[in-house]
Amino acid sequence: MPSRALFRTLSLPLSVLAMLSCLAVPASAAQTLRNLVSVEGVRENPLVGYGLVVGLNGSGDSTQVKFASQSVVNMLKQFGVKLPDGAEAKNKNVAAVMVSAVFPPGYRRGQPIDVTVSSLGDSKSLRGGVLLLTQLRAADNEVYALAQGNVVVGGLNASGASGSSVTVNTPTGGRIPNGANIEREIGSDFSTRAEVMLRLKTPHFQTATNVVEAINRRFGPLATTADGASIEVIAPANPTERVAFMAKLQALTVEVGTDVPKVVFNSRTGTVVIAEGVRVRAAAVTHGALKVVIAESSAVSQPGAFSGGRTAVTPQSKLSVDQGSGRMFKWPAGAKLQTIVDIVNSLGASPDDIMAILQALDQAGAIEGELVVI
Repeated sequence: MPSRALFRTLSLPLSVLAMLSCLAVPASAAQTLRNLVSVEGVRENPLVGYGLVVGLNGSGDSTQVKFASQSVVNMLKQFGVKLPDGAEAKNKNVAAVMVSAVFPPGYRRGQPIDVTVSSLGDSKSLRGGVLLLTQLRAADNEVYALAQGNVVVGGLNASGASGSSVTVNTPTGGRIPNGANIEREIGSDFSTRAEVMLRLKTPHFQTATNVVEAINRRFGPLATTADGASIEVIAPANPTERVAFMAKLQALTVEVGTDVPKVVFNSRTGTVVIAEGVRVRAAAVTHGALKVVIAESSAVSQPGAFSGGRTAVTPQSKLSVDQGSGRMFKWPAGAKLQTIVDIVNSLGASPDDIMAILQALDQAGAIEGELVVI
């Protein structure tokens, strides 16, 4: 059950709305190029593997997890230990885990990376465990790194003989800092291609045009674009000069194109976010709540003495309808975000109310922006 503080944060976002409107950065503000684009051929690659964590103090997988015991049997075979046919390795000091990591761009053989270890079975905790040598594979099923080491767990689980238990954070997951070493490099054509391709993180025709103009103004006619998502830049052939060129390129300041302002609803948490730039045409709005209350009770009928009757229980229902105090208000034409916030807060409207009001305004064509429900 969520705490009271969390409930207030989710159900009363309108108090945060005014603050967001003051801190919001205009959509057309200038940003450095590194924040706007990614470089083709320079990206992270996810790695994943399956392994065993040993050395747990009875908090490993139970015998119900068949793949864990099978993995122990297969591992022992590699070291020349063969169990009798049909025998299972019943050991609660072992847990089957999935190991994940990210291969950073440009990393070479022998460099370490961090790994995340997550329980796959019904292990209670990985605290104090050691990950055995695990192969980490990419999407092409090739092994690119080997992981092993002590698992650092930030969670805690404790239980008593009566069955009561307490859990802090998540004890079934942990990390191993520098727990894997790169064994195979991922090739890239970044240093061999004649040009460098920049991909806009948020495609926009005006932003792409501004990027091309900023690059050509600073370095000469080197950049071109064919759409609103990518920019092609001719780069030096010498690797050292190319790296220096990219450093200067990413430091350029570029004006970002203006997007359509949005109103975002999160129907699960009741959060309403109105972006800077949303305007409302003149409209009159009334909003009221219909509340129906049905109360059930029972009446006991007691017969008189020596009447021979029986005690009877009669159900009774009490129904009331409250139409609420619907009020009408008017937003002036071209009203800004701060005006909307002030009017809504003055009415004491809830997040559900503002959702209903803005949805109705959007259907009426009175909102100059895009309505998004997530």
